[in-house]
Amino acid sequence: MKDVQKELMAISTTLSSLVQQIEKMAEAIESESGKAAPAKKAQAAKKAKAPAKKAKAAAKKVKAAPKKKAAKKKAAKKAVPAAAKAKAKAPVAAGGQTMLDSIFGMISRSRSGITVERLKKRAGLEARQVSNALYKLTQKGKIETLSRGLYVKKKK
Repeated sequence: MKDVQKELMAISTTLSSLVQQIEKMAEAIESESGKAAPAKKAQAAKKAKAPAKKAKAAAKKVKAAPKKKAAKKKAAKKAVPAAAKAKAKAPVAAGGQTMLDSIFGMISRSRSGITVERLKKRAGLEARQVSNALYKLTQKGKIETLSRGLYVKKKK
């Protein structure tokens, strides 16, 4: 937490110094051209100062965060039942099929079995997701393992 505050303060000071450098450069350009452009200079300064203000505000929010822990915990407890309900529903892939349905379909279409790597590529899923789906399908009795990493549809 303190590290984040230190980083935000460092960013804030860096941005402030950059704003000062930009202002000096604008003054130098202004003096070279002879024509003053005060409106553009003011706009550039405001744009540069805005991120510095945001960094300071973020640093203040970080300092105030420990006070709000109790409120966040209560909100998290209320959100848990909703999250549990969302997990209960199987994730639906494109075409209205669940992930399990699509993986089972790929396994059933393969004649000599399909490997985990091929399933990952075809389904576009992470290794953990494929592994979990294979475990669930094995527990349901829909597929069986021929050898390590090779799965086929279970014969009835």
